[in-house]
Amino acid sequence: MVSTYKNPTRIVRKVEEVSTAWERIAPKAEFGGMTLADFQAAVGDSFTTRSRAAELEAELSANIARRAVADTATNEKVKLVVNSVKGHPTYGENSDLYRAMGYVTVDDRATGLTRKSKVEQPVEPTVTP
Repeated sequence: MVSTYKNPTRIVRKVEEVSTAWERIAPKAEFGGMTLADFQAAVGDSFTTRSRAAELEAELSANIARRAVADTATNEKVKLVVNSVKGHPTYGENSDLYRAMGYVTVDDRATGLTRKSKVEQPVEPTVTP
């Protein structure tokens, strides 16, 4: 069952408020068929899942940082390969290989040829008065 509770911060404050009041004013009393310890155990999953979510967020953040470092190294390898293709006697920066890698060849640049993306732009209807 999915909770419809909209404010996760508020529920934590409310649990802490209820627990503190119960502990200070009526620590031995039972409410809702529960002792204070029963209640704290019953709501513990909210705190456990919050803790796990914080761990996952930290892990995600660290992974994003590792990805940025890896992407920097990957980009250097891509540039190395592309520059090698440009300087290769058989291929060079005027080859089909260079074009297939997404670059504009020397001949295409010299002619002013551009390769627009094949995504069609929506045509706006003209309004006649």
